[in-house]
Amino acid sequence: MSKFLPERKKLLEDVYEKASSETTEKSFSGILKNLEIVLRDEYKITLSYKTFENYYKAIVKEEGDYPTKPLVLDDLSRYLGFDSFRDYCSGWKSFEYKINQAISKLAITIINKPLLQMPEFITKKSSIGIVGIVAMMLFFTGNAFLSNKKGEVSNNIGLGIFGEAKPEKKCMYWDKFEYKLADCEDDRPYLDLQPVNFKLLKYFKKIKRKDTLTVDNALGKTWYSKYNGNVEFFTMDGVDPDTGKELDQSSSHMILKYAGVQDE
Repeated sequence: MSKFLPERKKLLEDVYEKASSETTEKSFSGILKNLEIVLRDEYKITLSYKTFENYYKAIVKEEGDYPTKPLVLDDLSRYLGFDSFRDYCSGWKSFEYKINQAISKLAITIINKPLLQMPEFITKKSSIGIVGIVAMMLFFTGNAFLSNKKGEVSNNIGLGIFGEAKPEKKCMYWDKFEYKLADCEDDRPYLDLQPVNFKLLKYFKKIKRKDTLTVDNALGKTWYSKYNGNVEFFTMDGVDPDTGKELDQSSSHMILKYAGVQDE
């Protein structure tokens, strides 16, 4: 297997998922074109949508490999809120992915060997190895290291890729355009921490490019906040984290007046 292929695959999946949540575009090419604009304007990253498309199709859709420059991996990790690709790989996302992969492989092995008894599995040499045994334990205990009920965070301390203890991030904070995970013990004074809400974390975004909104692609799919004459649009109903005001669903009038390409 090529070096860091699972991590690179997961990185591309996470980038595409985030890009999808930040735009009302629905087509694959439309989402990637908007991603190219956001990367250029907000992060000063130059990456054409065609280049990302080549990476995504080869590594994610076709489950193959494609040469990926280290700088691109660092840039895409930065878009997700990490300092570098190495930082991304050492985070909980990569750990979760590795555990899920191990569980999948274990399930296939068990199906292919239905007559294998548990004593034999433990005492005899098996191709699954120690990782497989650990994965099976997680499988039968509901994957307790990662989460319990949907939307709640486990009380256990998570493990990094290399086995070191890492405190779980059970809080989040608003970072201009989206919520980001944080350690509840983070004492930086400018962070307004609140208990993590995975629905808001995944789907609630402020739309960075209002000029891309039209009645066709935004009506019924966006919400807005108006404060001191300034209007901001969001991808989900809720409360404007910057003003505390309840959001209203975008009407044709609001979209035409405050979004799209404005006349000079």
